[in-house]
Amino acid sequence: MKKSSAIIKFAPCVLFGIFIIYSFGFHFSPGTQITYNFFQLFFDMLKVLPCAFILIGLFEIWVRREHIEKHFGEQSKFMGYVWGILLAGTTVGGLYVAFPVAYSLYNKGAKISVILTYIGASAVCRIPMTVFEASFLGIRFTLVRLIISIPLVILTSVWLGNYLEKHNYQIVKGQ
Repeated sequence: MKKSSAIIKFAPCVLFGIFIIYSFGFHFSPGTQITYNFFQLFFDMLKVLPCAFILIGLFEIWVRREHIEKHFGEQSKFMGYVWGILLAGTTVGGLYVAFPVAYSLYNKGAKISVILTYIGASAVCRIPMTVFEASFLGIRFTLVRLIISIPLVILTSVWLGNYLEKHNYQIVKGQ
């Protein structure tokens, strides 16, 4: 690794470390609150991500490529989008988990537009988030949001997926 690229990669971490030291040294309350929130989120992610990655690894081993191609691939038609939304609704861990799952689906032969639907739906309609939203904002609001959001996610995913396939887009392995 070149020295300049190593500096660019680690500069944000060093700057954040300096910011933490400054915040605690000079009692800068926004900085201490940012630091507290950062570490709270970091430890929350440590609780979820290892389990999620173990499950993704088991998915890679146990689920055959033919099943993914049948339900999420080119031959899935519209049901691929339905399966993508259902999978996204039950994915725990938010987008931290959704992106590795999407990469795994891609490696198993899922269509790009279905993967994009899965990613969009994981940001919009996870079951725990939807229940929480309905309890605070009401069922009517939640239903209107879902009725508008889900078709838009599918339409933009189809459009972007067709565009990327037309331009021979490939996800580079390990990138």
